[in-house]
Amino acid sequence: MKNQKITSYVALMFDDIPYSEEKALAREKIEAALNAEFDKIDGSSSNDSAFEELIEKYGKLSQMARLAGYPEGSAEKWRTFDKAVSLSELKKTVRKQRVRAYITALFAAFTLLIFFRSVYLLITKPSAAWGNFIITTLAAMGAFIPFRKYRKAEKTAGRKKYDTAAYKFLQSGCDRYSKRLINSIALMFAISFILAVSQLITLWGSGSKSAEFIESILQNGILIEIPIFILVKNIMCLRIFSHRIKTPHGALYKKHVIIITSFSALYWLVSALFTVLFSKKFAYPTNVLDVCALIFCILIFAYNMTLRKKITYKNIVVNKPRIAVVTSAAVLISGTLYLQRDTWYTQRYINSVPIVEHNTHKIDYDDNTGIYTITKTTDDFKILHLTDIHIGGSLYSYPKDMKALNACYTLIERTHPDLVVVTGDMCFPMGIMSLSLNNAAPVHQFAAFMRNTGVPWAFTYGNHDTESVSTLDKTELDEVYKSLSYKTSGNLLYPYVQPEIMGRNNQLIELRNADGTLNTGLFLIDSNAYTGEGINTYDYIHDDQVDWYAEQVERLNDEAGHTVDSLVFFHVPLQEYRIATELYLSGSDEVKHYFGENPGDHGGITNDRVCCSDYPSKLFDTALALGSTTGFFCGHDHYNNASLEYKGIRLTYGMSIDYLAMPGIEKETKQRGAELITIHSDADWELEQVPLAVVS
Repeated sequence: MKNQKITSYVALMFDDIPYSEEKALAREKIEAALNAEFDKIDGSSSNDSAFEELIEKYGKLSQMARLAGYPEGSAEKWRTFDKAVSLSELKKTVRKQRVRAYITALFAAFTLLIFFRSVYLLITKPSAAWGNFIITTLAAMGAFIPFRKYRKAEKTAGRKKYDTAAYKFLQSGCDRYSKRLINSIALMFAISFILAVSQLITLWGSGSKSAEFIESILQNGILIEIPIFILVKNIMCLRIFSHRIKTPHGALYKKHVIIITSFSALYWLVSALFTVLFSKKFAYPTNVLDVCALIFCILIFAYNMTLRKKITYKNIVVNKPRIAVVTSAAVLISGTLYLQRDTWYTQRYINSVPIVEHNTHKIDYDDNTGIYTITKTTDDFKILHLTDIHIGGSLYSYPKDMKALNACYTLIERTHPDLVVVTGDMCFPMGIMSLSLNNAAPVHQFAAFMRNTGVPWAFTYGNHDTESVSTLDKTELDEVYKSLSYKTSGNLLYPYVQPEIMGRNNQLIELRNADGTLNTGLFLIDSNAYTGEGINTYDYIHDDQVDWYAEQVERLNDEAGHTVDSLVFFHVPLQEYRIATELYLSGSDEVKHYFGENPGDHGGITNDRVCCSDYPSKLFDTALALGSTTGFFCGHDHYNNASLEYKGIRLTYGMSIDYLAMPGIEKETKQRGAELITIHSDADWELEQVPLAVVS
């Protein structure tokens, strides 16, 4: 049995001796002879005293050489500095070989992918396959040329003498790439199985054919190309180092490679079979693969920290600062990628949502102005006002997302509206608060949900819909909404063109009577998000937005020949909401209270009873001057649901849906619900609060 002290002492004796295969063999024999002698001494002495006794007798390299059977003068001969390869020479050679290894691996991975695609095309579309075969041939040549130079250089390298620094460099390279090769084997199996199984489950779930499965795998081939590239590169790079020195653990290393390969294949085969066979028992079977991947990573990490030391020159050196930096970077990157995932945990429920019975009205869209026109087929027209739905779209938020969608459906099914208007914060891409940064999935989910109800809907943006940390910015999310809008869905009234003013979405929906006469203008105005001047410094409705509103009101008045009634929807309340609230609480008769309450700081986010912008907007004063708008509707404050009339304009907070954003709000009930606006044929309107607790 090897004694580690003996191994270290012998290494010290050979530290200043240039490396050669002959001397590596001598070192092995001397170490074996000393261990045999140590076993004889250790029978009658303690371990430490036995080692001291051994060193007393064989403390010099010449004495060790004689013990191992070498002739007198061998040690002096080994110390003779024949011409040895220096570290600088070696590094130049290794650098060239590594470049060739990288190029070869890159083209080899690409060749493999193109080859399989060529074979697939040869079976399915023979006429299109030959072009791919030509590309395969060119890629193979791109791999063969540097590989031939690599092989030629390795043949001439042979077993040379290396000075101490060069030898240590080769040892370090062997340790580094032996670790990387084993880890790359594990990585290749993990990625290949995860890709194949996830695609298989997805395609089975959608009822696709086997050809579509293969096509999907080939389209995602880059995910397999990467581990293949890493694997080939590590094999070639390990060869560069291990070919130049006699590795002491060559046979054992091969056993480790076989064991890791077999274990990885078996582990992922079992994981894949389990996931596929029991996929119908899990709501989201791909999450099983995530758990399997996590366990696999832990097992490979444990191997690297323990058993790997048996096949390296040196044990793993724990560099705490480096581990901390690498771990932090890995957590940050993987965490960000996880939070950005496009997840559809609510899809099964959405697919089960039935159509809600509602009146059918004629809807037209003007491609030039971006204005939707709804021509009524009934005397009364009902608008359901929803706000602050806050869909997270993550596994963490899934139970709360389900509650939010259920609440929306309950309110829609109860009221049978002709139109649903959502005043912002449909999404909640707030990272650790919702465990999601994705604001695309919630939009797609709610759009699919509303499409299944069949009820037309429109919305204004809220401050959370396009957070700075979210995956899509306002331009990208605008494109998503356009792709889901009326020409595609038949019920989302989102304009394909916008007025050239501030805001993400400013639109007018004209509500007309059956005879075509104007009834009411429905303005959806973006209250914008943040000014960027501080945390939660809310923006406001800007002057150019108000000017656009005034122009549209005057245009409607000119067409009708009288002042046309209008309602305005936005997310963040105007400062006039605060003024009206303070007047009401002071008992002033300038304000009329219709219903609802304003509990102030109940939500724990702000101490303000009305969380409005610090910047004033001229919208309220402009509306007063024009005399058209009789009602403003907003959200944002979640707990506030009061409806007050101030200077002849009704200022109404929407009851919120939120189960996720405000701490503890999931358990609250009295603030949750909606408002039903009923517009009559003479443009008069009535407003009814619809608490969820009453209808559930």
